[in-house]
Amino acid sequence: MIYSYYPGCTLKNKAKDLDRYARLSAQALGFTLEEIENWQCCGGVYPMAKDEIATKLSSVRALADAKAHGRDLVTLCSACHNVLKQVNNDMLTDEDICTRANNYLKLDEEYHGETKVIHFLEVLRDVVGFDKLKEKVVNPLTGKKIGAYYGCLLLRPGKVMQMDDPENPKIMEDFIRAIGAEPVIYPMRNECCGGYVALEDKDAAAKRRNAVASSAAGFEAEMMVTACPLCMYNLKKNDSSVPVYYFTELLAEALGVKDN
Repeated sequence: MIYSYYPGCTLKNKAKDLDRYARLSAQALGFTLEEIENWQCCGGVYPMAKDEIATKLSSVRALADAKAHGRDLVTLCSACHNVLKQVNNDMLTDEDICTRANNYLKLDEEYHGETKVIHFLEVLRDVVGFDKLKEKVVNPLTGKKIGAYYGCLLLRPGKVMQMDDPENPKIMEDFIRAIGAEPVIYPMRNECCGGYVALEDKDAAAKRRNAVASSAAGFEAEMMVTACPLCMYNLKKNDSSVPVYYFTELLAEALGVKDN
């Protein structure tokens, strides 16, 4: 199976290894991520203003490209996933936004929210299946106690994202079990880490990330895993001894395709 793939800026620059792990893991699991040509930055933050159209256009282009190829659109980054899915919902449900976006873009065929946007974790859960993933694991992370960190954007707003229960999610814990480790449930796993204010208010970001890491450590997590590059880079600076990893890195390690 081939998916249209939107990598986003971080995974094509500072986090190229995380992108590579995803591609290698996909290949090992029997599907392909085909990168969209000439994609542009999604903006990293969904624009809340009703009259804001320009910052949504790059997402619409990516969505329309996936539609033209007859494929679902897969992302790895929680921020990109959030923006793309919310913009797609706008194009499906808001006639004014949809009309103005199509008027600006003048696509060969108008776009009206037809593309299905899915996170890589959803492919693992809903297409591959965590039981099948477990069968493919050659280097299980046996004995490791891992705390999943969801953050702000992967699950919210729940009515639009529809990925998991925003208050009591389990998709990442099920992923952790599939790669042979033990998930650790801790109170701050879906609270903000402060990553979005790291540049303008370093103290606030430090306070938030240390609170999240301390929460995980307090429940005996030996490491943390996340699906947001921004969260990962912020959390890596925490004052605790808990290391932070991206989910594709642990996946590639478990599947035996990680190139050290």
